[in-house]
Amino acid sequence: MSDAVSDLRRDAEEWLAQDPDPETRTELRAILDGGDDRALAARFGARLEFGTAGLRGELGAGPNRMNRVTVLRAAAGLAACLPPGGRVIIGFDARHGSRRFADDTAAVLSGAGLRPEVFADPVPTPVLAHFTRAHGDVVAGVMVTASHNPPRDNGYKVYWSDGAQIVPPTDAEISAAIDAVGRVDELPLGTGWPVHTDVGLYLDAVSSLDLGFTGGDLSIVYTPMHGVGRDVLLAAFDRAGFPVPAVVAEQADPDPDFPTVAFPNPEEPGALDLALALADARGADLVIANDPDADRCAVAVPGSDGGWRVLTGDELGGLLAEHVLRHTSGDDRLVVTTIVSSSLLRSIAAAHGVRFAESLTGFKWIMRAGGRSDRLVFGYEEALGYSVGDDRGVLVNDKDGISAALAVAALATEARRNGRTLLDLLDDQARAHGLHATSQLSVRVDDPSLITAAMTRLRAAPPSGLAGRAVESFDDLAAPSDGLPPTDGLRFRLAGGSRVIIRPSGTEPKLKCYLEVVQPVGDGGDVAAARARAAAELDALREAVSAALS
Repeated sequence: MSDAVSDLRRDAEEWLAQDPDPETRTELRAILDGGDDRALAARFGARLEFGTAGLRGELGAGPNRMNRVTVLRAAAGLAACLPPGGRVIIGFDARHGSRRFADDTAAVLSGAGLRPEVFADPVPTPVLAHFTRAHGDVVAGVMVTASHNPPRDNGYKVYWSDGAQIVPPTDAEISAAIDAVGRVDELPLGTGWPVHTDVGLYLDAVSSLDLGFTGGDLSIVYTPMHGVGRDVLLAAFDRAGFPVPAVVAEQADPDPDFPTVAFPNPEEPGALDLALALADARGADLVIANDPDADRCAVAVPGSDGGWRVLTGDELGGLLAEHVLRHTSGDDRLVVTTIVSSSLLRSIAAAHGVRFAESLTGFKWIMRAGGRSDRLVFGYEEALGYSVGDDRGVLVNDKDGISAALAVAALATEARRNGRTLLDLLDDQARAHGLHATSQLSVRVDDPSLITAAMTRLRAAPPSGLAGRAVESFDDLAAPSDGLPPTDGLRFRLAGGSRVIIRPSGTEPKLKCYLEVVQPVGDGGDVAAARARAAAELDALREAVSAALS
């Protein structure tokens, strides 16, 4: 037996001695007794990193998996960074282990002298985020969720007292505190904490958004994707005066195994098939989908060819931005998107005379963009994340798929009353701002060192042109740029408004490339022809970027 394997076996035995979960103890005992060194290395050769927002990973035994020991340690580290006696609200989704992880968190926080409270039932992530912000004495929030990850995963998301996800240096401070935690079976654990059963505070807030919630007769089909959004979304629609959507029966109830989808993400091919089939059968006007923790929102509308058109995250972001700006006022209004989302929002903001800012990827950054005098009324990222607000500003300091769904229903109702469709509004935007078409390219590798090599090569010798367009500027985002914190990314601005951003994935061994082309249309222009040109240009750009990376 090598020294490395011996060290792993020692670590595993120490883990076994403190693990309170019989299921993961049985798993680990079988690995040790069976001499499965590969499985042992997968669980003990690394550990889940507590990064910005928290933890996420596969369920199982060991420090590189989500389990009760990992959660107990995370809770102890968090407790060490909070003021004594502080109030902490804890929510959880319907995934495997989520309720247990929430209770373990409460026990550790209580034992550390804090005042935890736990939702009695699974709740959408935006409900937890809103609660954390709405109560001035709440010092932090914890949401146990893996959002739209596969069934085998779970996660642990931390919010600060402002209801936004944590950012550096707070995440590093909590991570260091976690590293200092000793054996979890020696942690003092409390018992008996308040529980919450009412989501009325959140429902009151989102249903009162002044965004044209005036009812209507739209026929809407909705899927919660086997997640926890259904009851809250239906109640929100009812309170706001909209017809209650028809729910996809096969995906209506929370189910941690997500049996009808290969991957519980509305962006994935096939994920909306059941919803689209029900919409066809009912002759519906609109399809709305949430991901399992209801912080994302996807939308499909009837297409011109008789089928369904699923809107991209950038398309829906542009439509919602204009809707929010039509229903709000003031030149202190701020709209924010990320550097990898479409540049269309910048043009929309200029046309409405409001402030615009870009942030790094993720709502933790969106919520902290702009200046102190800015009033954030809308933020979005291309991965179906939206935070909508009215003249009070946004009501949830994170992405919120339920209030976004309400705003979509209001937008579609308003368009119908004017004899328009959402596709008509997209054409209107193309004529006003140029057609902004976006796409992505992901390059997966077996050897992560290839990612570093590719980024190093592009930094040293950036291309002078891509797909026939000159590179007009190149930004290495590892250095502070345009007021952004440093991040491992490269940005190429091309002639004609096109753009490419390349960055390593934070969770997988792949490079992610975000492509955008802009085609002029003009008042009365042929939008269909512009879309065809943009599609061809995106294909060429995708090939050029792929060649540059290889």
